[in-house]
Amino acid sequence: MRSKRVQDRKECVAWKSEMSKILRTRGRIDEESRLERNLEHQIVNEKENEENDQLEMLEGAKLIGAGAATIASAGAAIGIGNVLSSSIHSVARNPSLAKQSFGYAILGFALTEAIASFAPMMAFLISSVFR
Repeated sequence: MRSKRVQDRKECVAWKSEMSKILRTRGRIDEESRLERNLEHQIVNEKENEENDQLEMLEGAKLIGAGAATIASAGAAIGIGNVLSSSIHSVARNPSLAKQSFGYAILGFALTEAIASFAPMMAFLISSVFR
């Protein structure tokens, strides 16, 4: 009976050592696969971050372009001021041509405002068309 216990005990110890080897090997494999998954996840995250950075840069460039397109409004304001100033000067020099110069002044205002209306149109085009 005693020899059977010793033999069973030896088999148990051998079985435990084999199982621990198997588990250690499996643990290494599990650790390696976990590391590979983490690496793949990091690579995917880096690609997504790069895409997000590019989209943010594109959005910033669109906003800068839309802002630059609205600078024409300042030019239109200057043009309207010049038309009004010239109209006042011409009426002051020759009051008899006031009616005729008023028609030319209205034409100058209209053309200047037409140019000014292109600025918001371009800003809207830049901000909505380029996606």
